[in-house]
Order: sequence, then structure tokens, then C-alpha cells
Amino acid sequence: MIEGVLIAESLRVGGELSGLPLRLTRVTRVAAGDTDAGQPPLWTLLYFAAPDDAAERLATALAGALAPVGGWYCDFGTGTEKFVVFADRVFRYPRGERAGGDAARAYGRSVGVPAPQLDWAE
Repeated sequence: MIEGVLIAESLRVGGELSGLPLRLTRVTRVAAGDTDAGQPPLWTLLYFAAPDDAAERLATALAGALAPVGGWYCDFGTGTEKFVVFADRVFRYPRGERAGGDAARAYGRSVGVPAPQLDWAE
């Protein structure tokens, strides 16, 4: 089962996720944004779940829906793989593989994600 978190404010204007078997499991509002990175100070966190066989479709849809500015990404994982998705870029690697996580973090820094936010669980 896929489990992940999408920050609602990370969607580009006109971005849409549809036709995916997503199940919303929780919604929360937090003060976590970095205004220096162009992020709003308040975020709406959408916790979701989906079947493992939807992982590739979800990653592709997110890559097309996330805003290219503001240092945004969405991460999720299956039982065996980790996906870290940025606007127009997907990192996919076996859970716990250090090189895969390091590559995704390096890319995140290059597109303006504040270092403290590159803290996804492997």
C-alpha cells in the first residue's frame, strides 16, 4: 500500500490529480512553510493511500501537477520502493538505498527546497 503526504499549496495553478485510486486518510493544517523559499507560511497536508500498482501513474501525475517554483516535492513509498517527485522529475529507488535518497536530496537543493525540508523517511 502506498502512503504519502501531498502539500496542497505545492500544486501549480491548474494542476490536477484525477483518475487515480487515491484515498484521503487525513487532512491537517500546519505552519511549516519557508517564506524565503517562496512558500506560504501555512500548509494543508493531504495524507493519502493507494494500491502499490498505482505508484508509477501517481508519480507521473504528480510530476505534471507540482509547481516548478517554491521548492516543492511530494514523497511516497510502497513496501519496497521510495518515490520522491518534483515538478517534471521523478526519483525512484529501493527503500533504504542511500544513493537514491542522496540524489533526490541533491536535486531538491538545486531547485530551492530548503535543506530542513529534505527530511523524508526512507
